[in-house]
This record gives sequence, C-alpha cells and structure tokens, in this order.
Amino acid sequence: MTDHQTTARRFPAARWRRLRSLRVRLIAVFAAVALLAAVSASGIAYWLNRDAVLKRAQDTALNDFRVSLSRNVSELPLNAACPELAALASNVASSGLSYDVVVFDPAHPECAAASSDPTRFTLADVPAALQSTVAKPREVSESNPYPYHLYWQRQNLEGRPFVIGGTKVVPGGPTAYMFKSLENERADLNTLGWSLAIATLLALIGSALLAQAASATVLRPVKRLGDAARRLGEGHLDTRLEVDGSDELADLARTFNRTAEQLHEQVEELSAREAQSRRFVADMSHELRTPLTAMTAVTDILEDEAESLDPMIEPAVRLVVSETRRLSDLVENLMEVTRFDAGTAKLVADEVDVADLIMSCIDGRAWYDAVELDAPRGVLAVVDPRRLDVVFANLIGNALKHGGSPVRVKVRQTGESVVVEVSDSGPGIPEDVLPHVFDRFYKADRGRARSEGSGLGLSIAMANAQIHGGTITAANGEVGAVFTLTLPLTPPPPPSAGGAEGRPARDAAEDKDAT
Repeated sequence: MTDHQTTARRFPAARWRRLRSLRVRLIAVFAAVALLAAVSASGIAYWLNRDAVLKRAQDTALNDFRVSLSRNVSELPLNAACPELAALASNVASSGLSYDVVVFDPAHPECAAASSDPTRFTLADVPAALQSTVAKPREVSESNPYPYHLYWQRQNLEGRPFVIGGTKVVPGGPTAYMFKSLENERADLNTLGWSLAIATLLALIGSALLAQAASATVLRPVKRLGDAARRLGEGHLDTRLEVDGSDELADLARTFNRTAEQLHEQVEELSAREAQSRRFVADMSHELRTPLTAMTAVTDILEDEAESLDPMIEPAVRLVVSETRRLSDLVENLMEVTRFDAGTAKLVADEVDVADLIMSCIDGRAWYDAVELDAPRGVLAVVDPRRLDVVFANLIGNALKHGGSPVRVKVRQTGESVVVEVSDSGPGIPEDVLPHVFDRFYKADRGRARSEGSGLGLSIAMANAQIHGGTITAANGEVGAVFTLTLPLTPPPPPSAGGAEGRPARDAAEDKDAT
C-alpha cells in the first residue's frame, strides 16, 4: 500500500471518529430537536395565518359583492339587454374593493363580454364546476328559503391567485360572477413564510450554541476522567479526581477514585510479592553457587578418574558429573533471568563486525562442520559481544539439537538494522507450539521433563535481544524452523534509573538451551 493510499484511508477514519464524538452528537440532537420544534411551530403558525388571511379577504370580498349586487339589481330592467348587463357589472364592481364582475344571461348568449373589464375576464375564466353549482337550484324548505346561493372557489388564473364567487341575480335571470385577486395576501403570506424561515434558522443556530455550551459543561468532567484514566493506564497510580457536587458525574468521579485506590493497593501488593519472589530466586541462586563451585571441582576430578574406577561405579560417576553441570547451567540461567527481571542487566557495548561475532561463536563450540554461514563482512553494529554470543549460541545450538544439520545462518543489513536468520533442516515447530516458544520453562514435549535444557535458553536470548532494542521471531520456513533476530545498528539509550528493563514478552521454548 502506498503512502497516498494509507493517508486516504486514515483521513476518512479520523473524520468518522470526529463525527461520532459525544460533542457532535449532542449538538446534532439539540439541533434536530430545535429544528423539529421550530419547523412544526412555524408550519402551524403559517397555515393558521394563511387560512385566517385568505378567509378574511374572501369573506370581505364576497360580502361586499353580495351587498353591492343586491343594491344595484333593483335598477336592472326585465329582459335586460347587453348594455344593461354590462352597466350592472360595472356598478357592482365599483364598490372600492378592487374586484371585477362578469354578468351572464342565458337569454342573451351574445353578451359573453358583459364584464366590468372585458379585456381581463370573461365567462370562460369561470371554472365549469362553479358555473354548474351556481346554476343548480336547491330545494326550498324551512331551513333553506332560497333556491340559489352565493358560491365561491379559489383558482389560479395565469399563475395569479383569485377567489371567484358566483350567484344568480334573480331566479330565472342573469348570473353574476366576482373575480377578487389575492396577490396582496399571497405577498403577505410570502413575507410571513420568510420571517418564519429566518426564525427557524435563528432557533437552529441558538440551539447549536446552547448545545455547545451544554456539551462543554458535560464533556469537561468526562475529559478530565479520560485524562485521569490515561494517566492511570500509564502507571501513575496516584492519579485522583477532584469531586465537586452530587450529580451523576460526581458519583462517577468517586467511583473512579475508589477503583484507582483499590488498584493502587493491589499493584503494590503484587509488586511486593514479585519483589520477594525475585529476591528469593536471586538469593537461592547465589547461595547455590558456592556449593556448586565445590561440586564442580570434585566432578572434574571424578571425570578425569572415571576410566580407572570400577565399571559398576563409572556410569553413576558420569551421571553425577552430567547432572552437576546441568544444575550449574540452570543456576547461571536463573541468575541471568533474575537480573533481567530486576532491571540490573546492563549492556557493555562495543562496535563489532557481526560476521566475526558469529564465526567466533561457531568456532568456539566446534560447529563449523554443521553450519553454513552467509555473512558478509563489514556489517558493523554497536552491541554487547557477550550477550549477543549467548543469543547466537542458543539459536544455532537449538537448530542443531532439534532441527538437524545443515543449519544455515544468513546475515543482511536493512536500513538501520541488522537481520540474522537461523534456519534448520528439521520438521519445523508445531503450530500449537509457535506462540509459546519464548515462554519460560516451556517444553513442547511434556514427557521430556528430564531433557538436557531448562527451557530458559530462548527466554534469555529474547531478553538479550530486547535489551539491545531488537527482537526475535520464530516461524516455519519451506524446510524446518526459522528464527529471525533483528537488531538496530545502534542500541537504544539506557532506561532511567530505577526503571525495570523490558521483560521478554515470550521466554523459552521446548528444551532449547544451548548455553
């Protein structure tokens, strides 16, 4: 994957995390609630005002049309001709409310233009449904003394709103229609709509600001809690929160303080027990060295005289010699592990050629006939030769002991690191064993509890690699197992005084001690 692709993937993830933050969600919820409330209130207010404005305008115009028509119809003669119908339309429309009137008499179909403004409105502009309703008489009864009534309908004519009303002037006579423009009302409603929209926008902005203030009030204690938890995770076990108030956040702070206090006590107890265990192992190993030194001297003499001893005693003597040396190696390994755990292991670094160091390790143990070395000279690294010799001895010795020859050792430099691969020709490491190869005292075959190794060799090798700032990995290659040692050319600076060295994450595998 290229750097560009990695950056492209990282940025959307970061934006997604920001969008999912509690602050953004609080603002979104406040804004959504405010928007819903404002839109609902504005919509209700708009429709209520719209109905009120339109009803007032149309009721005023229809009432005036009825009154004006009643006042002027008395002057209309029977069987009025077209000029009289046109005069009636003009007189009715002259009431001052700015509406136009069209009068139509079925007896004079040629008077289709009997209008107060023939250039704008004719009978053709009246909706057919309204004409049919106006012309249809209703049954006369006690509750309905008149067969004809005034009807109205809202209609858009050429994109402009109108209220159109119509009624019979006299039964069996002409019919009058009124056209009242609602342009002014529509303009007023548009102004009202923009005002409500601006009010909604201001409410949305205000809710966002309120959410910001509320989220700051809520998130400030949460942020303090997160910072305290982070410091606690970094090892500052004395971290505590100031408790102020009696709300849920204050209860959370009290719970955090109690948890931190209990954790502090438990860590101190575990640290004390661990220190006692380390001290016990160190003291035990130290106390064993003196008698082991004497025993080793005696076993050396016994080994030299073994051939002259009774044949019945010789096997027992050789077993004592072997087990004494094994016990001596175990004590030395335990002391080395104790030094790593206590953080007292130190580097005595020097610049050496890695190829020369590996050759020295192979020659000193007479492995030159069973090891194939591919190590170019000139790869210089600042290392502790003694500790690195322990690493090479463990890796190569384990490969010879458990994998079989030929063992191949390959050295290469990659950037600011040196990589050493040790591969064997054996069956490899079982998959269930690979995660545990660096565990202390781990042996793949539990039945080999009496094997030569102690199960600490690879643990010590890993610790020595880590103290150099490197690591060791184990895997299966095409043939056999492959252990890869990676070291920086320059070791990291030593840790601060009193700090523990980095312990190996995984320690020893199988019975693979070669030291």
